This record gives sequence, structure tokens and C-alpha cells, in this order.
Amino acid sequence: MPLVKPILYLICFLTTVTSCKTPVQEQSPGPDLRYKESFLETNKYIRKRHRDHMIAFMQRASWDMTETPTGLWYMILEEGQGERIREDKLVRYSFETKLINGKLCYYADNNQPKSIVVGKGNIEAGLEEGLLLLKEGSKARFLIPPYLAHGNFGDREKIPGSAILIIEVDILEVKR
Repeated sequence: MPLVKPILYLICFLTTVTSCKTPVQEQSPGPDLRYKESFLETNKYIRKRHRDHMIAFMQRASWDMTETPTGLWYMILEEGQGERIREDKLVRYSFETKLINGKLCYYADNNQPKSIVVGKGNIEAGLEEGLLLLKEGSKARFLIPPYLAHGNFGDREKIPGSAILIIEVDILEVKR
């Protein structure tokens, strides 16, 4: 009988330990493709809504603008006679960035213009795309959808999330 008690303890211990094991779960085959399709459809819908909003705005403002394949709208106000802007060129320009409601967010005048090297990604994608359409001396207006500007979150300063931007530029100099 002296062995019965330790054996019972051992059986209880082993039963407890083995019953605490978590069962092996089946691995999922990967992300559910329905979610991916749902996200794509949602993005298409949002992009279409922004485009419709921009078209309605341009009609009210009587702006005759051209759309690029990416969804950037532009209007060349004055054709420049200087060098064409290309990637890796240093560009000095004055600008005004406004929201579609007319609120001024940022600007740089001719006395203190902004300078960038095109193609380095340090400005909005839509503005960079628009600059590549211009020459030194050009003046242009861009209507930039959120996905080519500051996206769903804005810049967390003056530009709110999902904002359509109006950027007017005056190309002062193209170097390099």
C-alpha cells in the first residue's frame, strides 16, 4: 500500500499537466481574399468620390483643367520659355497651397522661394508630377487629390485628412 499514494499523485499530476496543453490549431490558408477585394472596392469608391468632387469644383470655378492618368488635374496659366523641369534638377519656385474651400495653408513668395531637387520625394507626389510638366518661367495651377498629397491623415498641422489641395506655382529657376 505504500506505493499506491505516490502512484495516485503521479497519475493526478500527469493528468493535470497533459490536460493543460493547448490543442494544435489548424493553420489558416492565408488572408481572406474577400477582405482584400473589399479594401480595393472601398479605395476605388473613395477615389471616385474625390474625383467627382474635384470635377464639380472645377465646373463651379470655370477652370478648364487637364487630368493626368494618376488623377492630378493641372492648368498651365503661363507657358515658360526656359529649361524643362526634369528629375534631379534644382527648381526654385514660389507657391500657394490652399484647401478646396479657399483657406490658405502654406506659401512661399518670390522673395523667399522654395527650392527642391525634383525626384527626391520631399514634396507631395502630385506637386512633383505637376512640376515635371513645366518649364522655367511657367505658372500653373494644380488640383491634387488626397492620395497624391497628404492622404487620410493630412500633415497634422494645416492640412486636414482627405484634403483636396489647390497649389499654384510660379517656376523661377531651373538649374543643373
